[in-house]
Amino acid sequence: MGQLFNRNVLLGISGGIAAYKSAQLVRDLQELGATVRVIMTAGATEFITPLTLQALSGNPVHQHLLDAEAEAGMGHIELARWADVILIAPATANCMARLASGAADDLLTTVCLANTGPKLLAPAMNQAMWRDPATTANLNLLQERGFQLVGPAEGTQACGDVGPGRMEEPAAIAQRTSALFDSDVLDGISIVITAGPTREAIDPVRYISNHSSGKMGFALARAAADAGARTTLISGPVNLDTPDHVQRTDVVTAQQMHDASLAAVADCDIFIACAAVADYRPAEALGQKLKKSADTLQLEMVRNPDIVSAVANHPERPFTVGFAAETQDVAAYAQGKLEAKKLDLIIANDVSDTAAGFNSENNAVVVIGTDYYQELGLASKQQLGRQLVALIAEQYLATVV
Repeated sequence: MGQLFNRNVLLGISGGIAAYKSAQLVRDLQELGATVRVIMTAGATEFITPLTLQALSGNPVHQHLLDAEAEAGMGHIELARWADVILIAPATANCMARLASGAADDLLTTVCLANTGPKLLAPAMNQAMWRDPATTANLNLLQERGFQLVGPAEGTQACGDVGPGRMEEPAAIAQRTSALFDSDVLDGISIVITAGPTREAIDPVRYISNHSSGKMGFALARAAADAGARTTLISGPVNLDTPDHVQRTDVVTAQQMHDASLAAVADCDIFIACAAVADYRPAEALGQKLKKSADTLQLEMVRNPDIVSAVANHPERPFTVGFAAETQDVAAYAQGKLEAKKLDLIIANDVSDTAAGFNSENNAVVVIGTDYYQELGLASKQQLGRQLVALIAEQYLATVV
């Protein structure tokens, strides 16, 4: 499995005939899990069109430093900050010379100066140009400054010469790019997380819900994506931004969350049911607003489907983790749910504690498995999310060894 899941690769393409290989390179980077954006120099557009790279990458192609629309938001700085790695393929002799001189007269060189992360060059030029002392001096200077190299390969060149200077093949460049990063514990693993409350309609203006903010589920999603997982977040109504590299599905009712969860099971390795799902819903949602009349009101309620139990008992069952929000006897109730629902793990917390749980920035939980018990003390939900994802990953990986 590659090591580019949830990594941002900024692909710079300079003006050489090898630019035609960059189309396949975009695909190879994406196959390893990367999100790819492209910068093209003016020369590169003579060999391959921006539209081709836009269609393949799924993102607009960046070409101009002095782009009024982009620069309104300091576009070159945003690109530099966005990139986990800058890959220049092909890197022509001219491009390398300008990088070595510290030039910042186009978008690609400017972004390189503004980026503090790793940079990888895939040289492509005539064999005589590659052997020229000026190119050697530029290469040595760039390597002293931290630029890394993939290739060039040897062989027959477009001009008919034979020798070093051919751009390395796209698959090899993609693999070399992935090798710049340490493997994350959940690289390529598919995780589905439910988060937030559900709302069960009484009439068009009223509903039954709970106090869940969704913060714990969103923290788990962010931590899972950071650990390399392909992360899907099924969220009830919340006022939270989607974490980077997370695919989000919005739902309202428990039935909608149930349907979305079961639809995701087939492509799911780990399922984490963090949502606070309403146990019951009105038997009938009225089509018109219920008018205030009598002093009392009775609603007939019916049970909602048990989402985590349905997932845990599914024929294509993933590693299933439940949450238990309790107000008393937390560990005992959680243990009972673990066994009754046939879960792999359950994470329980005391929501009566005002310092943790619903709407708080902090939480404290106990994690229980068939032969596992661990308490995680009060911490921010972001920190706790990272701790829980690491723990869940360890328990999951032990089942697949």
